Amino acid sequence: MQQNMVNAYTTIQKETLSGRELEASVLSRAGLMLKSVKDNWDAPDRDQKLLEAVKFNQKVWSFFQAELSDPENPLPKKLREDILNLSIFVDKRMFEVMAFPDPEKLSIVIDIDFNIASGLRAKQGE
Repeated sequence: MQQNMVNAYTTIQKETLSGRELEASVLSRAGLMLKSVKDNWDAPDRDQKLLEAVKFNQKVWSFFQAELSDPENPLPKKLREDILNLSIFVDKRMFEVMAFPDPEKLSIVIDIDFNIASGLRAKQGE
């Protein structure tokens, strides 16, 4: 029952959010998933939650990579390149976390997710 409510909320949110708001929301969710794993590192289901959080984060960043690689993307070339370089770092860190799990390795990606989301929200208000 609760999952149906979450799915309904997510669907409505997708339909009402602008592109930047949606990107910020998805990045925040990715950061929150990683933070939850980090904060509950000793939980019995950690490996499953870590895998879910890493996969979600990778999907989010893969989407950004695809969008930013498009020559028609309206962002300035330098900004696109900087974010693409950041996405490569995130990918490497996620693979490292899966190979050699350590909660502290998640901190930088959590910070990146939250900071980019915050920047997207700030741009929205301009």
